[in-house]
Amino acid sequence: MSAFLYGAALQWKLDIRSKALLITCYLVPLLFFAVMGGIFTSLMLEAKSTLIQSMTVMGVSMGALVGLPPSLTEIYGSDIKKVYKANGVPLYLGLFTISLSAFLHLMLMCLIIYIAAPIAFDAQLPERPLWYFIRLSIFVGVSLSLGSILGLSVKNQSKLTMVSQIAFLPSIMLSGIMFPAGLLPRPLAVIGSIFPAAWGYRLLTGDGSVCSSLFPLAVIFAVCAAICVLALRRLQSE
Repeated sequence: MSAFLYGAALQWKLDIRSKALLITCYLVPLLFFAVMGGIFTSLMLEAKSTLIQSMTVMGVSMGALVGLPPSLTEIYGSDIKKVYKANGVPLYLGLFTISLSAFLHLMLMCLIIYIAAPIAFDAQLPERPLWYFIRLSIFVGVSLSLGSILGLSVKNQSKLTMVSQIAFLPSIMLSGIMFPAGLLPRPLAVIGSIFPAAWGYRLLTGDGSVCSSLFPLAVIFAVCAAICVLALRRLQSE
């Protein structure tokens, strides 16, 4: 446990200095929030009631699908993996420490949006803040599990960038944060339901029952976790 905590603390310090993480977990999401927040609330007054949730979904999805995978590829797609093996360090330790660090950074970014939105755009705060952040932590965890698959499966950084964008763009466009998901054609709605963003947005906004959003997220997490385990076993055997 002490080794895990030390690794997580070290990874946190490394991520703070990372320009890639600064861009994907803070700069771009908060810039998007600053620009689109004003546009949304100017064109649609009702957007104030869901602005925090929609900007949060966008920021979490970017950090998990675009920001996390390159950090994993730096370990599992390079000689660092051999260093892990040579020193008897379990390969899953890198995944856990990087994911935990990304989780904390994304929660901090979401907290900034939560505090700034009512001040900057007169956005409506979610009811029951504690329950909101519990739901948010679930959504962040599921999103990171999907991003972990990309980081463990794609070893080439240039290919990873393309694959991450392919996963990120439909995840956002079909999630319901840009326009109501009910307006989408049936095939696109089905594609959108594959990604955590669609269910995370419903969970955070309280659209429908809690179970109707939690169950799909649990299924996505279980599938992603199983794939990550298989990917780690394959990397261990290489």
